[in-house]
Amino acid sequence: MILEEDQPEHLVRRDFLKKLAAASTAAWMTGEPQSLWAKTGEKVTHPEAKADACILLWMAGGMAAPDTFDPKGYLPFEKGLEVKRMLSTFPAINTSVDGIKICQGMENIAKVMDRATLIRSAVQPDLGSILHSRHQYHWHTGYVPPQTVATPHIGAWMAKVLGPRNAVMPAFINVGQRLEGVGESEELKAFTTAGFFGSEFGPMNLPFPEEAAQSVRPPKGMEPARFASRDKFFRKLVDLSPHRDHMSDYQQQSMLRSMDNAYRLLSSKEREAFDITLEPKESYAKYDTSRFGRGCLLARRLIEAGTRFVEVTTEYVPFFQWDTHKDGHTTVATMHKEIDQPIAQLVLDLEAKGLLDRTLIIIASEFSRDALMEGKPGSTANDQTTFKVDTLSEMKHYGLHRHFTGGTSVVMFGGGTKKGYLYGETADERPLIATKNPVSVMDLHATIMTAMGISPKTEYTIEGRPFYVTEDGKGKAVMDVFA
Repeated sequence: MILEEDQPEHLVRRDFLKKLAAASTAAWMTGEPQSLWAKTGEKVTHPEAKADACILLWMAGGMAAPDTFDPKGYLPFEKGLEVKRMLSTFPAINTSVDGIKICQGMENIAKVMDRATLIRSAVQPDLGSILHSRHQYHWHTGYVPPQTVATPHIGAWMAKVLGPRNAVMPAFINVGQRLEGVGESEELKAFTTAGFFGSEFGPMNLPFPEEAAQSVRPPKGMEPARFASRDKFFRKLVDLSPHRDHMSDYQQQSMLRSMDNAYRLLSSKEREAFDITLEPKESYAKYDTSRFGRGCLLARRLIEAGTRFVEVTTEYVPFFQWDTHKDGHTTVATMHKEIDQPIAQLVLDLEAKGLLDRTLIIIASEFSRDALMEGKPGSTANDQTTFKVDTLSEMKHYGLHRHFTGGTSVVMFGGGTKKGYLYGETADERPLIATKNPVSVMDLHATIMTAMGISPKTEYTIEGRPFYVTEDGKGKAVMDVFA
């Protein structure tokens, strides 16, 4: 028998894709998911909501905690430095909270840490071969892939259970990630979906924030009457499509309802929220550090207009951004510049507009990084770094290049969380594992859902199988992080 972790990485990925494709195809044939209330009349007791909206700031590719929110011993680059002595490649700086330090390069975020809960003890399983796509799937859906059903994204859960905040605005919007023309795009598509909930609960994808306004306008030069006629004709095509026999009535109607929602948005005043060029120049400039920064501005405008859940990503492309298999320090310094001011400004703007208390902002990544260790102590995962050296001879060696699942940082602002609060800790010396109050993906999801007023035990039955918002309904919220 060949264990998954013993297989070559390309074979693991190929098998993963086949199973994801099968689950995604099967989703089109599924009927309407039935809630516990619909089946038995027994109503799930939801906690009182602490937040009405959620913004996930996704540091795609593996954000190294020791170079961001959990600084350790710092040694600058010098030839001959032993890799085993390299813990953090940025010095620690003070924040607005006594006793909480983060890394140099994030001075603006440091100033707003008095509004934050910092969790330093998030942990992930290795999942055999540590593939970004598998861990991102796991984080976004709460389930280890592959599954036999198409699992909904956490944004889709919020859209389904809570419904829209504004009937005109999409409940779930995904900003900054291309789903075509980038590496591992099929894997990304597998979790950027509503799964068996149906198209109406899926994301509106806006890869480029500066082009978002174009997504909510009829084609240039098209008269309203002609646009309405085209919409009617397209609906007829959907109904007559040869794929109709491969789609359940529920899924077809869900698709048509999603088209209704899109059509309603295109003729509404709320579509102005998508046009970030309408932002005053001074305000726009504070976010204009990168595509991610402009995505943060778009997220703020969308939340103001009534969107329920927005994910803004630095974008996952293999060996790019946070995927620091080489040139780690140099790349992370660039990432600091991209995220620091926009994140801080998002917090300040929502606070000034009276929206921060009821908006949960989360900064997270699929795992952390280490200079020496792949996975965590005892892991049998293959080492995927592009080079192996014992001592530094070039600047490209200086950085944290290996995937690390034993201790990761998550930051939360607003949404009823405590201000200026530190939860959990990791060891000061390698291995940098969580040593106090570890938080699993399951329990992190339970915490997020509890903030949003959704019970971690919320369940829908699909094709005779119960499916929970946290795996098997076993997630337990970390109540200590709430005020």
